[in-house]
Amino acid sequence: MTARRVMPVIHSAAAEESRDFYGLLGFEEVMNLGWVMTLASPSAPTAQISVVSTDRTAPVTPDMSIEVDDVEAAYAAMRASGAEIVHPLRDEEWGVRRFFVRDPSGRVINVLSHRRA
Repeated sequence: MTARRVMPVIHSAAAEESRDFYGLLGFEEVMNLGWVMTLASPSAPTAQISVVSTDRTAPVTPDMSIEVDDVEAAYAAMRASGAEIVHPLRDEEWGVRRFFVRDPSGRVINVLSHRRA
């Protein structure tokens, strides 16, 4: 399993203001579902920030997202380790398969892979 990208998640009700603020640092909006917006650097597209008002399908808003090439393997590894699964592995309507896990410091991590068509 390989990590493809790591992205901080900012919990905020000020999405537009955040987009404008991070735009001053070169980020552009690349996805907006109303409750989650992703900003990325045009020159380094894996440099991203997500701004979330509240997670639409999970019980908590994560602190970070990690995209992996094999979310099934990541889920199996976390379960085998005894880590707390906060949100079970599932397919989401926006094209990702994901789960949430709590890290040793208490942070909630959204682990995901994009589904292939």
